[in-house]
Amino acid sequence: MEVGEEWGPVEFTVYKDQLVRYAGASDDYNPIHYDDEVARSFGLPGVIVHGMLNVGLMMSFVSDNLPQGWRLKGCSMRFRQMVEPGRRLEMRARVRNIDNDLAGLEVELHERDQRPSITGRVTIEKRG
Repeated sequence: MEVGEEWGPVEFTVYKDQLVRYAGASDDYNPIHYDDEVARSFGLPGVIVHGMLNVGLMMSFVSDNLPQGWRLKGCSMRFRQMVEPGRRLEMRARVRNIDNDLAGLEVELHERDQRPSITGRVTIEKRG
């Protein structure tokens, strides 16, 4: 692993059926995530993906790409814009710094050729 190294991009799509399963798993039954009519009544274009579902997918991507002997230590994410189900998304990570047994990553989720929907930083550490 080196500073500047990039992981991804990885492309994926979140579908409406995943939103319902995530609602059950997370106990987040806000209807803006599964009922288009309710979502539109709040001025949304339709249902939107749970922000934390996207964060979970991003952290899984980071975890799957960790070099041997490294593990997740923490993360900080910023939600920048909504994600609609059925859209083709990309996520990527870039190693921004390495300091002994800690490393910092910048992560990003966005629709292809669009502004980021989520940006964040992830800290990883070498296993003792």
